[in-house]
Amino acid sequence: MGFEIPGLEGMALDGFSLATTLVVLAAAAFFAGMVDAVVGGGGLIQIPVLLGQFPHTAIPTLFGTNKVSSIAGTAMAMWKYGRKVQIPWAVVLPGTVAALIGSGMGAALVAWLPRDAMRPLVLILMIGAALYTFKNKKFGHTSTRELRPSDRWWGLLLGLTIGLYDGFFGPGTGSFLLFAYVRLFGMDFLRATASAKVLNVATNISAIAFFANTGPLLWEIGIGMAICNLIGSQIGTMMALRHGSGFIRKAFLLVVVILIGKMALDVIRPWIPSLL
Repeated sequence: MGFEIPGLEGMALDGFSLATTLVVLAAAAFFAGMVDAVVGGGGLIQIPVLLGQFPHTAIPTLFGTNKVSSIAGTAMAMWKYGRKVQIPWAVVLPGTVAALIGSGMGAALVAWLPRDAMRPLVLILMIGAALYTFKNKKFGHTSTRELRPSDRWWGLLLGLTIGLYDGFFGPGTGSFLLFAYVRLFGMDFLRATASAKVLNVATNISAIAFFANTGPLLWEIGIGMAICNLIGSQIGTMMALRHGSGFIRKAFLLVVVILIGKMALDVIRPWIPSLL
């Protein structure tokens, strides 16, 4: 007897295959939520798993389903951080509004510009962020300055830029945002992570709206994964709050190194056949 997953009509699974698929998706969502709550980058886990489990499903459908899952954990992390960490709303709120606008603009750009053109530039920026963080051992361990009135305008510009990037390309959004809050505003990693979650929620909302308008989403799959993502997010947030900025810095470097490896592979993959 076959089972059909809503939204995947024509893809019938037997009981064992269905159970295996659900277990894999649940585990991926759990670990993605845990990683996302600390430094971002949960998409590195969820998206490859979704692509692997549903290889014949449209990419916008899977990307949108990924956002349905991740927004639950991100929103939970934002709420828990907000109770323990003082979020600089004067900087974060204008950036959040700008990120919502920028994300929609970025999504619209996809129709005009090739996404792949961004990969080499993003790879260079990622390497630069990793080297800077690794070289400066105290980077992000403590806040280095008080916020200034002009920072709200820089926060707005940052939100617009990050939103534009997330809507257009996406990979590494959380890592770039975390690095920018520490570098530009002198925040420690814990405060930067808490602030980043607010913008992450905004860009996720914008992305879900865009992908839902582009094609059908796997709502039942996404909501089921969201529950697991939320549980993982609670554990990741507790770890970050307990171990502080030093722990987040190490996790940040690990995620960025993985991102660099993935992006480098994506850049060189088209050249591999000609080199063999």
